[in-house]
Amino acid sequence: MNHPQNDLDVLVVGAGLSGIGAAYRLMTECPDKSIAVLEARDAIGGTWDLFRYPGVRSDSDMYTLGYPFHPWKEAKAIADGSSILAYIEETARKFGIDRVVRLRHRIVSASWSSAEARWTLDVEVGEACERTRFTCRFLYLCSGYYSYEAGHTPEFAGKDRFRGKVVHPQFWPEDLDYRGKRVVVIGSGATAVTLVPALSERAAHVTMLQRSPSYITSLPAKDPVADVLRAALPEKVAHGLARGKNVLLGLGLYQFCRRFPNAAKKVLQKRVASYLPKDYPVGAHFSPKYAPWDQRLCLVPDGDLFTSLRSGQADVVTDAIETFTEKGVRLCSGRELEADIIVTATGLRILPCGGIRFEVDGRSVEPADTVVYKGLMLSGVPNLAWCVGYTNASWTLRADLSSRYVCRLLNHMDRRGVRLCVPRVDATLDGREPLLGLSSGYVLRAASALPKQGKKAPWYLRQNYLLDFATMRLGRVDDDAMLFARSPDARWRAALAPPAEGAAAPNEPIAAAAAAS
Repeated sequence: MNHPQNDLDVLVVGAGLSGIGAAYRLMTECPDKSIAVLEARDAIGGTWDLFRYPGVRSDSDMYTLGYPFHPWKEAKAIADGSSILAYIEETARKFGIDRVVRLRHRIVSASWSSAEARWTLDVEVGEACERTRFTCRFLYLCSGYYSYEAGHTPEFAGKDRFRGKVVHPQFWPEDLDYRGKRVVVIGSGATAVTLVPALSERAAHVTMLQRSPSYITSLPAKDPVADVLRAALPEKVAHGLARGKNVLLGLGLYQFCRRFPNAAKKVLQKRVASYLPKDYPVGAHFSPKYAPWDQRLCLVPDGDLFTSLRSGQADVVTDAIETFTEKGVRLCSGRELEADIIVTATGLRILPCGGIRFEVDGRSVEPADTVVYKGLMLSGVPNLAWCVGYTNASWTLRADLSSRYVCRLLNHMDRRGVRLCVPRVDATLDGREPLLGLSSGYVLRAASALPKQGKKAPWYLRQNYLLDFATMRLGRVDDDAMLFARSPDARWRAALAPPAEGAAAPNEPIAAAAAAS
């Protein structure tokens, strides 16, 4: 059943890092709007409450990953997961955001009515999953883009034969005792390079088993420039300068890697070699086949992974798995790695728009059939935004821009006295491409399910904070691609028309790469 308090101006989905930030922006920039934050789990924090594996930490500095309105105060710029969770919880309490969060509310479906200018959401509440309904005039999805229910684990031959324990980092057992045990971590991404040094502190030995290498670089866990700024300047000024400095450095590194990939590869490999013994086979284990930033760059604070390798507590093996055995893993080379515990750090499972089933005026809508507008709204889907962060920088940089843009949009609609807004694709859209421009396995596997992007503004997801700032904070809200209306008319119905058959199909190379991964 539906209750009066369940009818709101804006519903935010997800009480993680982005959802709490979105609620703050709505409460301060749209103070007359009634809002609620629906969180499917029983606690706020999102990723930082879910992931509990050893060593879990940010892979971006906290001056850019943290909120610009609530400066990060801890000494470490690369922070551990529990500190980030405490920061999110503190932010929610300090600004009264916790009062609008409703836990154990999982949205099953969302149906839009143009006649009523409202979304109707079917929601499961509590452990018993009792059904109730919410309505709202604007729906803002801040639930990220991966599934909390399952990670990605390939089908390994012989897995049932292994006599030890197999663990996925997304569901780390609280009682797992790895002291004095032999551990094999399968993977080479951010999770694997975090787990290996953390596990090696107690395990007998840890092996990072990778099918192919990733680019890895090291940064100081503490930001010495930020420390100087914080000691000399007021808190907000120091935070703003440290944030700006890190934005520019990150953007500069990314542009260098993309424009000069061969030079960037040499610099990254030379930096890795400087942390390891002279005879270490850097080329074999830290020389990826792809160009820098074709996949996300892995960050290790203070070179902790390399410290573990130098000490002999950990090693890296680059090979493919033939089969699990009773004692461990047999590789295609014939070598067998014995293990007591195998950790499958094999990636995430992308879930667009929180897995919610959508209808627009009685017609089912798949995210894959839409095109992103300014990286956050979906063509043909009214009064809805989806918060997606950067893949080449801190998630929060773009998430906060998105939230402030949503506030600008809502205030613009109020000033004009309109109830409806929708991005509309026309014949000038030049092709459709995958949303996330990475060759990582988890991205390729989901390419066909994600919204698409065009080749020019406003129909793509930029990976450039400075350009996004100019567009989303200073640019026009009422551009030619956005249709506003007081009530549905012929133009409105045309904007909501389904796309041409096959228009959003992924291109063949992407589809083939996804199948191979």
